[in-house]
Amino acid sequence: MAEVSALDLVQPISDYKLYVSEHLATLVDNTKAFTDAVKAGDIDKAKALFAPTRIDYESIEPIAELFSDLDAAIDSRADDHEQAEKDPGFTGFHRLEYALFAENTTEGVGEFADKLMQDVTDLNSRIADLTFPPNVVVGGAAALMEEVAATKISGEEDRYSHTDLWDFKGNFDGSRKIFELVKPLLTDDADFVAKVDDNFNTVDVTLAKYKEGDGYQSYDKLSEDDRRVLAGAVNTLAEDLSTLQGKLGLE
Repeated sequence: MAEVSALDLVQPISDYKLYVSEHLATLVDNTKAFTDAVKAGDIDKAKALFAPTRIDYESIEPIAELFSDLDAAIDSRADDHEQAEKDPGFTGFHRLEYALFAENTTEGVGEFADKLMQDVTDLNSRIADLTFPPNVVVGGAAALMEEVAATKISGEEDRYSHTDLWDFKGNFDGSRKIFELVKPLLTDDADFVAKVDDNFNTVDVTLAKYKEGDGYQSYDKLSEDDRRVLAGAVNTLAEDLSTLQGKLGLE
C-alpha cells in the first residue's frame, strides 16, 4: 500500500481533536445538569440524565484514558476498589449510578456529585492543551470496540442502571469517527475499507434494534442470543480495526 507520512495524518488528527473538544463541551454541560439534579434531590431527573450524560465520555475514551487518574475517578467500577461500593475511593459516574439505581436515593452523595463535576472540568482543560498522539488516536478505533467486547457485553459496566447500550453507542460512534477520518488515507486497500464499512453498518443495525424513544432498552431485557449476536458483530469489527495502525505505518 502507499506510504502514509506523518504529514498525511495532521489533518485527520486535527479533525479528531475538534470532535473530542465538541464532545467534551457537551460532557461538561450535561454533567452540570446531571450533578445539579443529584444535589437538588431530583432523583427522577438524575436517573433520566445519567445515560445521555455518559455517552459523550464513552465516545472519547481513548483520549480520556490518557489521564489515568481522572479516568479512574470518573469511570471506575466498584470492583476496582477494595471495599467495593463502600470504598471512599469509589467515585464518579458509577458511584452516583449506585446511589440512584441500587439505593434509590440522592442522600449523602453531594460530595461525589461535586467531585465528578470537578474531574470532568479538569479533564476538559487538560485535553485542551494536549497534543494527540497519532498511534493513540488510530489505535482508539479498535480499543473502543475491544472494550465493548471484553467488558461491556457482560453488562458489568452499568450494572445498576442497565444503560449499557448507551455506552455501546458512544464507543461505536467514537470508533467510527476515527475510521472515517483516516479512511481517505487507505487508498490502496479498498477491500479492507469496504469490509470495515460493512461491519460498522452491521453493528449499527444491530444496535438500532434496541432503540427506545430517544435512547435504548434496558440491557437486562436482552436475551443471551441477543448478546451473542451483538458480541459477534463487535468482535469482527474489533479484529479488523486492530490492523489499522499497521496499515497506516504506526506500529
